[in-house]
This record gives sequence, structure tokens and C-alpha cells, in this order.
Amino acid sequence: MTAAVHRGLDPQGYLAREGSLARVPDAFRPVVAAARDRLPGVFGARLHSAYLYGSIPRGTARVGRSDLDLLVALHEEPDDADRAAAGALGDALDAEFPQIDGVGTLLHGRARLLSDLERHDMGWFVACLCTPLLGEDLGARMPRYRPDSLLARETNGDLALLLPRWRARIAGAADSEEARRPLVRFMSRHLVRTAFTLVMPRWNGWTSDLHEMAEAFAAYYPTRAEQLRAAAVLGYDPTGDRDVLSHYTGDLGPWLAAEYTRVHGVKTPRPEDGAQGSNPP
Repeated sequence: MTAAVHRGLDPQGYLAREGSLARVPDAFRPVVAAARDRLPGVFGARLHSAYLYGSIPRGTARVGRSDLDLLVALHEEPDDADRAAAGALGDALDAEFPQIDGVGTLLHGRARLLSDLERHDMGWFVACLCTPLLGEDLGARMPRYRPDSLLARETNGDLALLLPRWRARIAGAADSEEARRPLVRFMSRHLVRTAFTLVMPRWNGWTSDLHEMAEAFAAYYPTRAEQLRAAAVLGYDPTGDRDVLSHYTGDLGPWLAAEYTRVHGVKTPRPEDGAQGSNPP
């Protein structure tokens, strides 16, 4: 199949940065402003920079359904106190602004984000998928990226490592639809994004829309197409169906992990034991 040129690339064929503050829907501007105003008070001199990512800076957020996604870069590696402070800020914003459905905050040290190890994972994430909110933009220090096999391997080449952890999370969750629904949402999104980056070099472009990701994958793996289309639907509107989770960890996930390894190889190991990478939920 001949590669076509898809959206998400600049005229030179590099991945263009998605999202901007100008695209934030009016309904979400107050919560973005509140996050920007409060972050310096939460982290003080430890704060290097902060970024938005996800549907809000892409302009596709749904009132009452979308969460606020933040990435915070600190001058040093985050500790437990930093993670607790980020969680408290997220809880406060979620309680105050009904237009969002939760807050997710990624915390990383500046040196880690700029490291060679993270250049094609979190470095790419900052440069291409994050919108600067506060401080120096670390994305300006990153190289330009193409949708190639190296990027595919380093972003999502760790699914085989994740699957045992997913099974443990499922086993440890309460036996209720309410408890399983966030797991279905997270795992659906992760699997669709992994399936998309599996074919990304051949598709030759970038999208963050789950339905478009599933259709791109379907063009190359038609026998798995309906499974990915269903996962894309659940990524936006999850249920708490235990059978879905069993399917993800017993069939679709293992197949996708094996095919990913065959096509792109395994993600470079991280120094911390059992590192699972940093693909955002």
C-alpha cells in the first residue's frame, strides 16, 4: 500500500505541533486560566514550565465530559510531595469547574524531558502534543520529528510490559461498573493509540482523534478493524463491562503487543525497575 500524505505534518513532512491556546473553547477558558494562575503557588521555585495537552487545546473538548490534561516540568525530579500537591490542585479544579470531568497531571523533571532517552517519547510528546502554558517551552529544544518506526517504537513499544500491570489493576478494582469504567476508558485509548502508531509510518501522518486512528489502522489490518472501531467508541464513551477488559488483556492486547514487537521492536528500557514509559492516558 502506497503511503499517502495525511494531516498533522508540516510542508517539509515533519510532525506539526497540535493544539494552541487560541483553540481552547470558550467554556474551558476559565479553568485553563485558573490552572495557569495557581500552578506557581503550588510548586513555587521548583516549577520550570507547564503545558496543556489533549482535547482542550485541540478545541475538541466536550463540556462535562472532557478532562483537563496538564504536564508540569520541574527543575528537579518530582517527589511524593509534588505528586500530592498536583493531585490536590486537580481535585480543587475538578470540584470548582463543572465543565471538566477530572484533571490529569503528568509530572517530570526538566533534565529527564530533555534527555536522549526520552527524545522520542516524552520529548516528542512535549514538542508535538503539548501546548505551552507557563515558562520556557522545552519543545523548542527538541528536534523535529517524522512519523517513522523509531518514533513508533519509543512511544508505544512497551505494550507487552504493560499488560501484566493492566491485569493486576483489573483484578484489584472493585467489582462494579463505576470502578471498571475508568479502566475501560484508559485501556481503550491506549490500545487505539498503540494500534495507530503501529501503522503510523505507513499511514505517514498524525492524528489524535481516536476514530481516525482506528480507521488508519483498519486500512492495514482489516481483520482487527471492528475491534479497534469499538475501542475508539469506548475511549470516548466508556462502559464498565468486565468482558471488554478481559478481551483487551486476553486477546486484542497480546496480539497487538506481539505485532508491534515484530514490526517496530521493543522500546528502549528505562532505568527504573519495570519502567512502563509515559504514554499519556
